[in-house]
Amino acid sequence: MNSTGGKFIVTVFGGSHDRNVGCFIDGCPADINVPEKFIQQELDRRKPSKQAFSTKRHEEDKVVILSGIRNSRTTGGRIELLVENNDIRPSDYDKLGAVPRPGHADWPLFSRYGMERRGGTGQASGRMTVSMVLAGAIAKKILQRYKVRIFAYTTQIGAVMAVCKPDYKNLERLRLKNPLYCPDKKAAAKMLRGIESAGKDGDSLGGIIECVTLGLPVGTGEPFWDSAEGVLARNVFAIPAVKAIEFGAGFGVAAMRGSKNNDQFCVKSGSVAMKTNNSGGVLGGMTTGMPVVFRIAVKPTPSISREQRSVDIKTMKEVEIIVPGRHDVCIVPRAVPVVEAVTAITFADLILRKN
Repeated sequence: MNSTGGKFIVTVFGGSHDRNVGCFIDGCPADINVPEKFIQQELDRRKPSKQAFSTKRHEEDKVVILSGIRNSRTTGGRIELLVENNDIRPSDYDKLGAVPRPGHADWPLFSRYGMERRGGTGQASGRMTVSMVLAGAIAKKILQRYKVRIFAYTTQIGAVMAVCKPDYKNLERLRLKNPLYCPDKKAAAKMLRGIESAGKDGDSLGGIIECVTLGLPVGTGEPFWDSAEGVLARNVFAIPAVKAIEFGAGFGVAAMRGSKNNDQFCVKSGSVAMKTNNSGGVLGGMTTGMPVVFRIAVKPTPSISREQRSVDIKTMKEVEIIVPGRHDVCIVPRAVPVVEAVTAITFADLILRKN
């Protein structure tokens, strides 16, 4: 399936080395203010930085609005957004032939669809996150009507962990001070050195991203199959390289007693609130009014310039390969706006369902 959503339905198309990538959006309300400039700004946040750890593939990533938005306002009809792929080199992968790259989706793709590679891994490529960011820009504008705010930041790269106190106003501001979206300045400097070292070794690094959603109406989400965290997890796992997710205290709850884990209620500014947020803002599949907080683990970029073992599927002989192409040493910073986009897509859909 290339679609997600019940009311706000997003369908992605294209591939890493196709002529373009993009998305269709059905169910967006009319008269939402979505300037083209805003969509472009969101795309620009996903682009490679000028740092040495970023890919040397440089796409212009200029959004083309085909339908659904007129004079910066949504029309209520299907929204069609497109970005052209101009800096493609599918020939980089021709020499690999029938040899799956370690850490990539080549082997299951070969097994299911056949041997055609078409450059990279097509729809399993990180290039498809462009489509997510396009749809996420529209979703963010819907959420603005409900005064919902979403922001993500890097908390770990490799073995370096940032110190991030739950002061969301400052975290949202401080994360913009460096290209890693890390609110901890000292940790960010160590992370950059670690990425540089991995790059010199022909290797790569992964990390952890935390995302915070503020202002969600209480009761957003469904009590069973379409729980808020369930739908969000499903959509987040569509982001290539995401391998784990946890909400609130996450796996830490396994070591707690109930008296420690339970978020006790209180009255704050005349409203029901909670003294803690171990639940991550979700109980029984529905939002509680507290910030929805989750973390994802992003694996190291699988394309590295070191020899690795694989198998030539046609000859069934083991071989050594070095993966060609242009790749990020660490994709975590570029994944930050993608996580925000997918979160916005999820909550825009759940709010529209609720209403």
